[in-house]
Amino acid sequence: MQQTIQPLPSSFRDPSGFVFEKDGIIYRQVNRIFKEHFDLFLSTGCCDHLINNKWLIPHEEVDNNFSGAPDWYKTLRPKKIPFISYPYEWSFDMMKDAALLTLQIAKEVIPFGMILKDATPYNIQWLDGRPIFIDSISFEKYDTSKPWIAYRQFCECFLSPLLLMYYSAQSLQTLLLAYPEGIPLAVTRSLLPWRSRFSFHTYLHIHLHERLSAKSAGKRQSPQAEFSQKKLLRLLDSLQSLVASLSWKDKTTTWANYYDEAGLRKNYLETKKNIVDQWVENLEVRTAIDLGANEGAFSFLLSGKTIRTIAADFDHTALNKLYRKIKKENNENILPVFIDVANPTPSIGLNNAERKSFLERVNVDLALALALVHHLAVGKNIPFEKMAEFFDKITNCLIIEFIPKQDDKVQFMLQQKKDIYHSYNEENFLAAFQEYFSILEKRLIAESNRTLFLMRRIRQSK
Repeated sequence: MQQTIQPLPSSFRDPSGFVFEKDGIIYRQVNRIFKEHFDLFLSTGCCDHLINNKWLIPHEEVDNNFSGAPDWYKTLRPKKIPFISYPYEWSFDMMKDAALLTLQIAKEVIPFGMILKDATPYNIQWLDGRPIFIDSISFEKYDTSKPWIAYRQFCECFLSPLLLMYYSAQSLQTLLLAYPEGIPLAVTRSLLPWRSRFSFHTYLHIHLHERLSAKSAGKRQSPQAEFSQKKLLRLLDSLQSLVASLSWKDKTTTWANYYDEAGLRKNYLETKKNIVDQWVENLEVRTAIDLGANEGAFSFLLSGKTIRTIAADFDHTALNKLYRKIKKENNENILPVFIDVANPTPSIGLNNAERKSFLERVNVDLALALALVHHLAVGKNIPFEKMAEFFDKITNCLIIEFIPKQDDKVQFMLQQKKDIYHSYNEENFLAAFQEYFSILEKRLIAESNRTLFLMRRIRQSK
């Protein structure tokens, strides 16, 4: 039978199987070479244990060899993930929770005679407000005499970014764009402060780990002493203890007090919420993106209408606070992502196709762009025409706020730079956006002189 299905560009490294798409549905093929391990994973109850605890993505078996490949064994249809995000788009606490889930799963499968063979954050996605493991063929039969093959991968993919962010108090997750397979131990060790060596677990898993690896590089490996299950559990406990001890130090940022400041404007925030609420009620919206979400006031408004919402912001502290609030309230509809609208995530990996760009992944019914336009126009020198083109790529409907040049916020921004923004006015704003969108409604927000527009994309939906 001729092979008619090709793996997704991100699914080519593991001979055990691959992920593919057919008729808009995502499937995973298990290859015959992995039969023994996968059968054990199912027969021992290990798979059911992980699924029942909401640690592993549920799937159903499909009795069809869609690929036509001679080494086909099984086809799985996993539950759909609404939006695929990547570790360089996660906040600190999201990365931490993904790391802890990976370690939890690694420990949970051991009593079933299995071992987690991959510890990459790309095996974690977000579903209903919580992290979930998505690779059902990352588990193989456990040989107690061998060390954990995914140990270094975990240290470079999870520990490295977490420790660098912890010690520097900087949002450095985008380093994973430069090092998509994990930040090398040597790089991490060179960037960590000297005091990090006084943490026993950090010294063990980064400094000593890298030093021993460097000594053995290029040398013939001598037979290693046998490992044991007891040693593996101690290793996983040590990693868990270290990750659990790390926390993000909130700090004052440009946007930290945005809602407090907005609340001081007479009826401004409440009126804006009421207008957005009324407009959304009259639209058919299942998916949305809130650009410049901050701590998520409008994301929660959309979520309250059971709208799946991507909450995007480039202020890491605000985004991390939003994630904590989502966890606390068990919100299932909001996904925070670390995104700079002026420089959204590019495509990376093999052939620049392995990990899709942010714009390739976003296609929503509604986008919110509230108190954003002036930051792009004055702060980033982005013309209205370029903004309109951006929104045209990602949404069918748009609720966007225009803040006039005489507004205090715009005037404050202009104190920091030369005023070259002679075309910054509502007339030019509308002219640019009407190339792509029709204006459905316009409302002034209380006594602020700020205006909300409801727009619909002119061309047909994607």
